[in-house]
Amino acid sequence: MKMIEGGVTAAKGFTANGIHCGIRKSRVKRDLCLILSDRPASSAAVYTSNLVKGAPLAVTKKNLENGVARAVICNSGNANTCNANGIEIAEKMCSLTADALGIDPADVIVASTGVIGEPLSVDPIAAGMADLVAGLGDHNDFAAEAIMTTDVKIKSFAVEFEIGGTTCRLGGIAKGSGMIHPNLATMLVFITTDCSVSASALKAALRSDVQNTFNMISIDGDTSTNDMVAVLANGASGSPEVTEDSEYFPEFMKALNSVTVALCRSIAADGEGATKLLECAVTGAKCEECAKTAAKAVVCSSLTKAAMFGADANWGRVLCAVGYSGAPVDPAKIGVTFSSRAGDVEVCRDGSGVPFSEETAKKVLSEDEIVIKVDLGDGDASATAWGCDLTYDYVKINGDYRT
Repeated sequence: MKMIEGGVTAAKGFTANGIHCGIRKSRVKRDLCLILSDRPASSAAVYTSNLVKGAPLAVTKKNLENGVARAVICNSGNANTCNANGIEIAEKMCSLTADALGIDPADVIVASTGVIGEPLSVDPIAAGMADLVAGLGDHNDFAAEAIMTTDVKIKSFAVEFEIGGTTCRLGGIAKGSGMIHPNLATMLVFITTDCSVSASALKAALRSDVQNTFNMISIDGDTSTNDMVAVLANGASGSPEVTEDSEYFPEFMKALNSVTVALCRSIAADGEGATKLLECAVTGAKCEECAKTAAKAVVCSSLTKAAMFGADANWGRVLCAVGYSGAPVDPAKIGVTFSSRAGDVEVCRDGSGVPFSEETAKKVLSEDEIVIKVDLGDGDASATAWGCDLTYDYVKINGDYRT
């Protein structure tokens, strides 16, 4: 397996495009994305667990009941959430896309992201559809740009792998910078592959993978209303079909996980106002769920996030987060080490502080990627969670988000 370029257009049979149609005020920002498979694709998706859900999620869920899709249409700048005519608008987006592509509206995955509670007009979408379709091609970056809201960086990865001797590709794009907190899915993620995968296997793979990837990210503790992770597998590579009980399922899972982990890290690093990617690696837990609970508590801790922003080795905040996480731990066994490209610095052993160089700690924590290693000393289970530091800019960004 190797990382390659191309994102959602790396796999055979997939094209993409992104344009500015007029939903967003800035004419320099793309706001409408389209991904197309040249043939029917097995498809699966997971959605936010927030009880307040965007209308596009309801429409997509209905469209994917048969496990098949051909296209993804997504706008940014407006979430189409809490609108009286939201379902109608989402269905209209599907029909506009289907008419332009000559496919069934039920084969369209629809998504929206942006401001909640503002009416969304389909007029700009209808007006831009011809250009959007005409420009379909190897335009992964255009598509990735078009789904961004407060994101600063494009999030796109792809891998090449083998199934039964056949070369396959899998790639994805994501948006997510704020309003991200682990709860089933987080943000918008679209993944494509030319591997042949049954709809049931695709659903099983996705549901299993998100528990250790997208469910392990937190930027600000807020779970969005429009979060979705969708996967399309069109079989264009000619590979043997991957089913849940086939010998190829583990290899497909590895390929999927390599891309989703990369997307997770990219999303966490691009948190609103963030300057640092935080990774909490918990080891020595009694069970995997215990490790996950502790790791998520650390990356969710506002005090820990603020300390990382200031490059302050305040390890007490880490222990505090583990202590209130709900995970069964023995405080007298916990160890903490901060790590980065600049080196490692052990700050806590057996629940108590150990002498360390503040100068060395400052260097370690001044890097843009920090690993917080937490050893619970109670078992063999482990888990990893991702987050970012908490900066002044987070408040600035969200203080005038609608304007």
